[in-house]
Amino acid sequence: MKRSNRTAWLGAIALAVIILLSFISAPNTQIYSGFTYSKAADGYGAWYAYMQQQGVTIQRWQKPFGNLEDENSPVTLLQVNSYLREPSLFPQEREWIEKGNTLVILGVRSRVSAANFITMQRSPIGSVKIATRRRYQKAEAQQISLGDRFGGIVWEEKHKQGKVIFSTTPHLAANAYQDNLSNFSYLASLVNQNDHKLLVDEYIHGYKDADIQQSEGKADLFSYFAQTPVFPVIVQVGVLLLVLIWALNRRFGKPVALDTPVVDNSTAYILALAGVLQKAESSDFVVEMVGKAEQLQLQKALGLGQVPLERQILLKHWIEKTGTSAAELDAVLKLQARKQPISERDLLSWLGKWRTLRVIKN
Repeated sequence: MKRSNRTAWLGAIALAVIILLSFISAPNTQIYSGFTYSKAADGYGAWYAYMQQQGVTIQRWQKPFGNLEDENSPVTLLQVNSYLREPSLFPQEREWIEKGNTLVILGVRSRVSAANFITMQRSPIGSVKIATRRRYQKAEAQQISLGDRFGGIVWEEKHKQGKVIFSTTPHLAANAYQDNLSNFSYLASLVNQNDHKLLVDEYIHGYKDADIQQSEGKADLFSYFAQTPVFPVIVQVGVLLLVLIWALNRRFGKPVALDTPVVDNSTAYILALAGVLQKAESSDFVVEMVGKAEQLQLQKALGLGQVPLERQILLKHWIEKTGTSAAELDAVLKLQARKQPISERDLLSWLGKWRTLRVIKN
């Protein structure tokens, strides 16, 4: 291949790689924290399921805010922000609320106070666990639904026929509070109004109904790329590659013979030895050798050196270092000390217990 052709090929490949990497390394703009499809600690999947179990009619809203005008009945819309917004309303939100609707916004910006990060706040529903130092100090006492001497955590503002409820924490009833159901019940009391249709805003988390995707021209991947600035670059790169292939119509270079795989003698030896031990049913030998190796690795992780320690001494250090029960460790050490053949099932169980111990230590 001529030098000029090789340079052109390399340039085209480099350009294509740069574009590909830009897609892979580009920041993910879809925000997942706080959405009801999530089972993560900061998600709201458990609370959504809780509301359904209570017999509450609740729906996910996956359309722009402006489409709420099409709803005939009064609506309560819950928004769980993935990042803090200002405790104020946009004109479109205020106008919608004044018509008799309710907007609940979890996660608004406010000053950090001197309060403890973890507090238990009293409410008519029970003690609500709050994990934030942020307090809103401009709300009047009658507006505060949840708060302490440092300020409001949850408060409401009335606007003509409707109202808005703010919360300084977006994690008011997140999955992390499944062991404190008062949080779930408290949020349910805020949003559950008998004459209102209850919606949870998932559009702010990137979820869109099929008709919305169609109207925004993002129903398929091609339509999405067609609206991005990268699309003209992709077209140009594609045309350049086609021209180069048509002009050269040859391989990128000379054929290269494949290297013969190198046999790993150590691996082959280990596999062969394992086969012999299995046929000989020498599980006691495996337990003894593997047990010694596992014990030394455990002692090293605990900072106890490489000299095998007696079982009782090792159990004592385990409790001191990890602060957990030594029953599991005692069981594997006792089996190791028996030096008797065991079944393959028991052997696999024994190895699994060692793996569990390594996870606990780490």
